[in-house]
Amino acid sequence: MTGELIFDPLIPLPVLIALALLSLAGVGLALWRGMSGWALRGLGMALLLAALAGPVYQIEDRSPLTDIVVMLEDESASQSLSNRRTQTNAAAETLAEQIENRPNTDLRRIPVGDGKGDTGTQLMTALSEVLAEEPNARIAGIIALSDGLVHDMERAPALPAPMHLLLTGESQDWDRRLIVANAPAFAIIGEPVTLTLRIEDSGAVPSVGPLARLEISVDGARPEQFDVPTGRDIELPVTLTHGGRNVIQFSVPEAEGELTDRNNTALVQMNGVRDRLRVLLVSGEPHAGGRTWRNLLKSDSSVDLVHFTILRPPEKQDGVPVDELSLIAFPTRELFLEKIDDFDLIIFDRYKRRGILPAIYLDNVSNYVSKGGAVLVAAGPDFATADSIYRSPLAPILPAEPTARVIEERYLPKVTDLGQRHPVTSDLSQADEWGAWLRQIEVEARSGNTVMTGTDDRPLLILDRVGEGRVALLASDHAWLWSRGYEGGGPQLELLRRLAHWMMKEPELEEEALWAEANGQTMRIIRRTLDTEIGSVTVTPPTGDPVTVDLTEVTPGRFEATYVGPAIGLYRLSEGAQDAVIGLGPSAPREFEKTIATGDRLDPLITGLRGGILRLQEGLPNLRNVREGRPAAGRGWIGLTPRNAYETRDVTQTPLLPVWLVLLLASGFILAGWLREGRR
Repeated sequence: MTGELIFDPLIPLPVLIALALLSLAGVGLALWRGMSGWALRGLGMALLLAALAGPVYQIEDRSPLTDIVVMLEDESASQSLSNRRTQTNAAAETLAEQIENRPNTDLRRIPVGDGKGDTGTQLMTALSEVLAEEPNARIAGIIALSDGLVHDMERAPALPAPMHLLLTGESQDWDRRLIVANAPAFAIIGEPVTLTLRIEDSGAVPSVGPLARLEISVDGARPEQFDVPTGRDIELPVTLTHGGRNVIQFSVPEAEGELTDRNNTALVQMNGVRDRLRVLLVSGEPHAGGRTWRNLLKSDSSVDLVHFTILRPPEKQDGVPVDELSLIAFPTRELFLEKIDDFDLIIFDRYKRRGILPAIYLDNVSNYVSKGGAVLVAAGPDFATADSIYRSPLAPILPAEPTARVIEERYLPKVTDLGQRHPVTSDLSQADEWGAWLRQIEVEARSGNTVMTGTDDRPLLILDRVGEGRVALLASDHAWLWSRGYEGGGPQLELLRRLAHWMMKEPELEEEALWAEANGQTMRIIRRTLDTEIGSVTVTPPTGDPVTVDLTEVTPGRFEATYVGPAIGLYRLSEGAQDAVIGLGPSAPREFEKTIATGDRLDPLITGLRGGILRLQEGLPNLRNVREGRPAAGRGWIGLTPRNAYETRDVTQTPLLPVWLVLLLASGFILAGWLREGRR
């Protein structure tokens, strides 16, 4: 029970003050005029004003509430280093027993783990949530058992009581960390790109020397080793040798005594792209489809196109002097002998032998393909004649032989069963919605893959590999009808784009490929093939224990499966002759970027209310009671602030001046004053 005097005015406070001033003025006037009853009048007015102020004696029935101590127990990944988890568990149990034995005190134990994804220790988030659930007026103290590696300081709440950090770890801890400071997402094939690395030692570093061993592995190959200095940036030139994803792994062997090797590895995944795709387009004569090829290749900003159309063949003799011609001479020697290896693709569009390109030049083209080049032949009626390009040194590399027949009739191009599985022609569109073509050169396929057919299932588009290079034969010059929308048109642009990029060996159009796409710790394994069946994919995680994964065919020629990696790091995939590597997650998770226990991050928050940061290595501190605003920590002790919070169960109010008594006394004083003044 507690009692106190309170006031509950019957009229607004400004009005009460005004009445008091008027009463004071009246009493002062009576005194100035020498009226003998001024004191009695003043007492009467004071009694009325006191009654209007509403004095009440209030008695509260209070029930005391317990103080609350919040204890945050860090269970994040960095706490698994050294003996930190053991220190935390032992200190938590001892503190819990001491706090529960304190009178009028409750304990809230809050485990704090890693955040979702790679967000690190979310200690401030956990503290904000518990403070939102508990009355701040009852919080007597906050104790955090942690290594201090907190990653959400931006969510730090306003503290209602002192906070203390009991720091895990040892003062002699040290660690070595590999940092990739600059790594672009892509690089041009064949051109060096500079990566910036740094090997950084932190903590109580022993005498380990100024150099460290750095191992570099590309796409899972045998690593190369280098001795590099520690503590400063290292610029490393890297040249990508192939398109698509390149996985580069940098690692530093674990040094004796360091906390962990989890941050000694860095994975860099870079996409190799071509600077410019150089294409040589040779049109044998002007025709409606020639501009189609030109527009297609010019629309691609990554393509450098050199286009020649033979407007004046050698047999054309019209008597016009050469110095009056505005035509550009065909630089055959320069293109087909000196600079042929500079091109990624050569296209012969309705080209026929006219003596412009000697046999030795075409033989050089054949050698160019065998060494890795690409040739596309878009055949017209001339392909079926005696002047056909097939009747040249190019014959050994061409996948089909003309029969000398040109079919002039309407037909619908269609994709073969094999073409449904080939990336050049798969998923183009519904073939029954395509427009018709009106001409086809009859050929007999000798090699390669027939991915499209025309009249009576005759080969229309044949793709082949010759040596290290690629060859394609399109047995019609009527693809341009699709671009004109003839009978509804068709996917002409997409078909020719894919065809050109397949020949230039773009990785996304390889018909036999194995790769994976990562999303956090989950990878989607993709196997593309021309076969109808494949074997299981063998996945080798960083732990080294291979796992077999079965794939399911999702579309013709495309098999997929989902695999959840058990650990962060480099994974190797293999199926038959296909191999791939992929990195899951960051090579060094956020919890292991910096591993030395420190109170620097929490210090501004803790010192604001005069809390303390103490190492558990030096022993568990004692608990003391401290008044609010006083230092809450010292050598070997931390303080809790009793809050003396309570709950009010019942309130009783008794007026000090009953109305009848006020009226009686006020009337008596006024009457007495009047009588006294009357006797005067």
